[in-house]
Amino acid sequence: MENFSKFITRQAALLREAGIDQAKAEIELILCHLLEVDRLKLYFDGGRLLTDTVKKDFEIILNKRSKRFPLQYILNEAWFYGRKFYVNDTVMVPTPETELLCLLTFNFIKEKRLDRPRILDIGTGSGVISVTLANEIDEAAIVAVDISEAALEIARKNAAVLGGADKIDFRRSDFFDGIREDEKFDLILSNPPYITDEDYKTLPPEVLADPKIALVAGEKGLDAIEVILKRAPDFLNENGRIMFEIGYNQSEWVAALTEKDERYNSINIVRDLNDIDRVVILTCEKK
Repeated sequence: MENFSKFITRQAALLREAGIDQAKAEIELILCHLLEVDRLKLYFDGGRLLTDTVKKDFEIILNKRSKRFPLQYILNEAWFYGRKFYVNDTVMVPTPETELLCLLTFNFIKEKRLDRPRILDIGTGSGVISVTLANEIDEAAIVAVDISEAALEIARKNAAVLGGADKIDFRRSDFFDGIREDEKFDLILSNPPYITDEDYKTLPPEVLADPKIALVAGEKGLDAIEVILKRAPDFLNENGRIMFEIGYNQSEWVAALTEKDERYNSINIVRDLNDIDRVVILTCEKK
């Protein structure tokens, strides 16, 4: 057991030298993936299971990760809301902050006592939001759109494996273009691109591996958000909500944009666990 622990410590040092903060945790994740064990079993049986073949596979993964390629892409898996999603470099790696969007959705549905909520997920990517909601909300009806057909293939795969595929209508669409005029939703959700052209140049290598189209939204990072603000009210049910993520310094800009639009009658900004403004919640005038 000591030898195996030393092996983990030694390999973690290599990742740490490459500038990776959670080096030991990542080594454990890699080994759990290769050995198909959980973390507890890893330390009990890892030394015995670590064959020469596994070591070769481990070295290949370690070499890729040392070059700061995202571990989620290397392993083709990312955890979100307790589920393991398939991902590759055609979709953005999901972040814990997006789980806040799901939690706020659950709260809203409970508060409004919606038995059969209709939900629109704009820019679904790997489908983490839609698949999570489909599994957690009994009678949800979800439309999930993305401009990327490659992303939709991943989302459909995740729904088929993790459940909820029967509740989700996946569509290729640029924002609202694939939504019929008569379709209305109780919730319109999005984790849109919101990084500025300038900030994109300073991102760490792991984030730069994400599809650029899922990250960058013009000079102020507001191009996608402006489209949502302009068009979302037309597809909202009475007493519905619009919720989307924003960048760390965009809350005042978004508030100013909504003040110019008389259709909006309230805005709430929710902070994430790092105390950063993260999710905008909007209501519209009753129709």
